[in-house]
Amino acid sequence: MLWLALHFHSLSLEVFSRGAAVPEPLVVVEKQGGRTWVVACNGAAEACGVHLGMAAPAAQGLADGLIVCKRDLSAEQESLAGLAVWAGRFTPSVSLEPPDGLLLEISTCLSLHRGLANLLKEARSGVGEMGYAATMACAPTSHGAWLLAKAGIEKAVRETARLETILAALPVALLGQPPAVLEGLERIGAQTLGDCLRLPRGGVARRFGQALLDELDLALGRRPEARAFFVPPASFERSLELPAPVHTAEALQFAVRRLLPELEGFLTLRQAGVQELELVCRHERRNNTVIKLGFAKPTRDAGRMQLLLRETLGRTRLEAVVHTLVLRAPLVLPLSASSADLFQKTREADGDLLLERLRIRLGKDAVYGIETAADHRPERAWRPARGPKRAAEPNRHRPLWLLPKPLPCHDGSLKLTSGPERIESGWWDGGDVARDYYVAEDKSGAQLWVYCDRTSGEWYVHGVFA
Repeated sequence: MLWLALHFHSLSLEVFSRGAAVPEPLVVVEKQGGRTWVVACNGAAEACGVHLGMAAPAAQGLADGLIVCKRDLSAEQESLAGLAVWAGRFTPSVSLEPPDGLLLEISTCLSLHRGLANLLKEARSGVGEMGYAATMACAPTSHGAWLLAKAGIEKAVRETARLETILAALPVALLGQPPAVLEGLERIGAQTLGDCLRLPRGGVARRFGQALLDELDLALGRRPEARAFFVPPASFERSLELPAPVHTAEALQFAVRRLLPELEGFLTLRQAGVQELELVCRHERRNNTVIKLGFAKPTRDAGRMQLLLRETLGRTRLEAVVHTLVLRAPLVLPLSASSADLFQKTREADGDLLLERLRIRLGKDAVYGIETAADHRPERAWRPARGPKRAAEPNRHRPLWLLPKPLPCHDGSLKLTSGPERIESGWWDGGDVARDYYVAEDKSGAQLWVYCDRTSGEWYVHGVFA
């Protein structure tokens, strides 16, 4: 087995800061022992002299306009679950390591992602796109990979013997043991995992408990570990609180981009796509603004979603400032990609994208497809499509371009080249016709679709062949 551990060391800060395109001084504070302390701060705050462990009032005195956020453990767990959903694009075997980590079993999916190096590159890129930072490490045991990631050692270790050598140098503070156990180990001079491993097992168990030995055995693969894998929700809904109120829809594009990779991972794991998205903009003391986005066909391509959202937001006017965004996928549809879709964009996909962009710019009712209708009269043999339909086979004796209204034809030089096609229909709705259709050619060589009205004997041009 091969495990990939991701340690999100700044998660408490990033749940507040990742929606901002330009970072402003921001700190996360937590009440401890009757006082409020800084537990996380971004680079802009550090540049003002703020540091971890500083009292919150002192930090506010150092930085003008400092954004102070109370630590939100529930938001951190929601973000971790969202990251687990995103990680489903790599492997279905994703396990949570609360409060700030993920573990992925990747041995079965390396060939799909063209090797470990490429998988790590994709994972790091995806984490950055969502506005997070993570330390990544690989090892043949899940707990061994996790200890490496927590220590900041970004290595891919495949051999158990090499893993034991590297882990032996790590400090015991990385272990998930109670403070009393860690203090006891420090008192006897056991500062590293290697020091613990050299101690007599019986004495360690009596003095510090069996849990310490069990954790060391898990990390070294000497004891099997049964991990519970993350089960994705049935539907997708993710929210993002903005660091500062946003006044224009165009300014929301950066924040929306943070949520789309999570949706793409969710859809990949479910082998599904969406044909409609909802972006909910929450205001203070105002009704939510709901922006809907429709696709010609189900998709899970985050790049395509981002392009159409940018088009839509550019034409949206907000009635009030926005403090939180919510991205919803109300209906998830099965989607199976063809082998060609893995390597190249199809013409059909390009056509769908053009149709979607035109609908955004011109209006949903102004752009539509067509489908055949059960009527022999040419002007009534089609209708606007109500969803994706398989195109009917073209009739080579009929043109694709019909005139809005048949035009009288008095030119006797037309040469009839094929026909007639007799149509007598419509008696039941008062629009009855009796016509003989021909393909004709004029002096310039253009091919026309003409008919003779059998009731009046008049000739008309009804269509033009390309």
